[in-house]
Amino acid sequence: MEEAAHSGSRRPANLRVLVVEDEGLVALLLEDMLHDLGMLVAGIANRVDQALGLIEKGGIDAAILDVNLSGERSYPVADALRVKGVPYVFATGYGAAALEENYASDRVIPKPYSSSDIAAALADMTT
Repeated sequence: MEEAAHSGSRRPANLRVLVVEDEGLVALLLEDMLHDLGMLVAGIANRVDQALGLIEKGGIDAAILDVNLSGERSYPVADALRVKGVPYVFATGYGAAALEENYASDRVIPKPYSSSDIAAALADMTT
C-alpha cells in the first residue's frame, strides 16, 4: 500500500477504515479525524450485526472497534476481522485490562483519543 508522510510520521494513504462505535458524536468525530488523516471511512456501524454485514461486503483495510456497543461487546466483530485478516484496534475508556482474556494482547487506544493516537495505531497495525 502506498505510503504518505504526515507530521513527520509515515502512514498508509487512502486506508479504508471501518468504524464501530455506538456513540453518534464520537463516530462523527472519528470520521472527521480519519478524513483529516487522509483515510477513507469504509463504513460506520453502531451495532455488532451492522458491523458484521459491512465486513461481509469487504473493502476494509483496518477497523477501530469500541469495545462496548450499548451493552453488547464487539468481540464477534474482532473475530470476523481476524478470520479475514483485517487488522483492528479496540477503543475503550476502560483500558486494556478490561478486555476478555482472548483479546488481552490486542491493540487498544484509550478513550478519549486524539487524532495522533488514531494515526499511530493505524500506522502500527498496517505497516
